[in-house]
Amino acid sequence: MNGERLRICSDIVLPMLRTKAFLLLLVVSVPAFAKDKYQHPGPVLLDHKGEKWAEKTLRKLTLEEKVGQVFMIWCRAGFLNLQSPEYLQLRDAMQKYHVGSFAMTVHVDGSYLQRSEPYEAAELLNRLQNDSKLPLLFAADFERGVSMRLMGTTVFPHAMAFGADGKLEDAEAFGRITAEESRAIGVHWNFFPDADVNSNPANPIINTRSFGEDPKQVGDLVAAYIKGAHEGGMLATVKHFPGHGDTSTDSHLGVASVNVDKAHLDSIELPPFREAIAAGVDAVMVAHVTVPALDPDPDHVATISPPIVSDLLKKQLEFKGIVVTDALDMAGLTRLFPNNIGRAAVEAFKAGNDLLLIPADFPASYNAMIQAVRSGEISQQRLDQSVLKILKTKASLGLQKARMVDVNQLPATVGKPADLAFGQQVADSAVTLVRDNGKVLPLKSRGTTKSALPYTTPVEIRNQVVAVVFSDDVRTESGRAFSRELHLRVPDAHVMYVDPNMAAGMSDQVMKAVSEAKIVIAAVYVVPTAGKIGNTVAMPDATAALLQQALDGAAGKTVVVAMGNPYLAAGFPSIENYMCTFSNTSVSEIAAVKALFGEIAIHGHLPVSIPGIAQHGAGIERPVHVAGGGSQHAE
Repeated sequence: MNGERLRICSDIVLPMLRTKAFLLLLVVSVPAFAKDKYQHPGPVLLDHKGEKWAEKTLRKLTLEEKVGQVFMIWCRAGFLNLQSPEYLQLRDAMQKYHVGSFAMTVHVDGSYLQRSEPYEAAELLNRLQNDSKLPLLFAADFERGVSMRLMGTTVFPHAMAFGADGKLEDAEAFGRITAEESRAIGVHWNFFPDADVNSNPANPIINTRSFGEDPKQVGDLVAAYIKGAHEGGMLATVKHFPGHGDTSTDSHLGVASVNVDKAHLDSIELPPFREAIAAGVDAVMVAHVTVPALDPDPDHVATISPPIVSDLLKKQLEFKGIVVTDALDMAGLTRLFPNNIGRAAVEAFKAGNDLLLIPADFPASYNAMIQAVRSGEISQQRLDQSVLKILKTKASLGLQKARMVDVNQLPATVGKPADLAFGQQVADSAVTLVRDNGKVLPLKSRGTTKSALPYTTPVEIRNQVVAVVFSDDVRTESGRAFSRELHLRVPDAHVMYVDPNMAAGMSDQVMKAVSEAKIVIAAVYVVPTAGKIGNTVAMPDATAALLQQALDGAAGKTVVVAMGNPYLAAGFPSIENYMCTFSNTSVSEIAAVKALFGEIAIHGHLPVSIPGIAQHGAGIERPVHVAGGGSQHAE
């Protein structure tokens, strides 16, 4: 009897205990299951399971799906309604054309980027990932960090500032911080670092985007950046193969040519790419430049050149990663296919590229690729090789396991105070003093009034300290941070903004202020701008004439600050005081003002030579200024 009772009891109680245990396990596990849907960025690594996933996935894909995987098109981050035409177009690209990758950017107004917010970007990328059959690969051009596209992120100066700073550990931290912020919003792949050796001072499109003119230093900084990027879980791209530094044409607008012999290529252009490949770079971006020494065909830019892509890059340099074209909508390439734009994609793929970036006409390019495979012009085996590379790359990031990002983690990852301070530190360290006549620097900080109530204007502008901000367009942000910092130190400083459209009309006003001033600061904002008509890194004629006029009458009391292009002084040999920041970002503006007032030590060194002015490595070092010193300053 007792045994029967025990049996009945066990039959009832044990299942209840099992059920409770299961429910308890379920409750404990739910957060873990929920958490698993989010990416967990770590070192880029393709394991055995990831490799098997890529191979299995490839076997299941149709021809149309495979072709879609080798294309990357634009995705402009910002809030988009589910039914908005722009969002429907993105979803259609995934459903109709099976596109496997997007290049995240933002909307533009002319040449100005309308930066978005991290939350908006992350939400949109998550939504696209959710709507896609296969995990998507998101790339972006974060040359100066995520702040190039999104607000609230860490601001860095241009690459050349890291060359002036000269510290490999800073380049590594640059890569790591950019990777962490990038992965937090759902971007996996950066089109950086730039391995171009900027040996041509007239180069209109590379300039400060390069680390400098010394191949060894450029290669070392490139390798350091790649190391940091990998630590943060981000794919890195070295560009613009086989070298875009010794050109005088913007390949966005026309054909740029690298007219050097093979010995020059081997000693100058190629070493940084070799170092990047040795450092394990994930991708190489091929430029739309002609290189007669490598391919004499005048209609073969590197992007569609088998000798350059397949023979040199893949065979001789033994690069095994993803070969990606520069944007296929650039005039350096499209001019070759005026009547059949889809052929540009086919020729680039046949040359050896794996991923086709931003075609000028995506449907035409997609259909041309389909036709080329069906006709046998491109073999199924060749297509499979590139698609497998791309799928393995996705698996190396763990995207087959989890493709979404947790937007709730953004406040903990993006814009950390320590990272923001690091960006400023690099900008400070990069400031380079090239000329100093001993009569102007350091400036003295003199407040004329105490802080006042809001909406009052107690400061009367005077002409003792005059700052003239030269830029392409006074409506941009150029000079805003510079002006704020200057007014914190000299509240009555007269700041004037000038662009080429206003220079002639403002000439008398500017010269009157300059003649009355005790100190004149000329802050010149010239940076490389992609696709700008008549592109050049020289000052426009109108503003250049006004700057020369000011120097003719006041060179001894004027300090020229190059907020970008360091070669500026070559056109103005009468400059007596010359300072370079190599960048126009806000951190460089702040650094410039701090350096002018002696608040930071100046120990940057030129990563390039300035013809007729200074050699590579030059730089006048100055310690932090002790209050009470100085020379002729505003009273």
